[in-house]
Amino acid sequence: MNIKAIIHPAVEGGYWAEVPALPGCVTEGETWEEVTLNLKDAIEGWLAVANESYLSHPDDQYIEIAV
Repeated sequence: MNIKAIIHPAVEGGYWAEVPALPGCVTEGETWEEVTLNLKDAIEGWLAVANESYLSHPDDQYIEIAV
């Protein structure tokens, strides 16, 4: 899975990053390497929580659509 993120320089130094497709998924790091590693962890954590909190109905049907 590929997800787009935006990495910004932080005013106080280092970087902060956000994932527009995942509201509230943000992280920071002192170096480019650190912020990208933190992004992976933040995305995985966001998706895990979203997956656990989703309540499906027995009549729901799941499909995948390629765009």
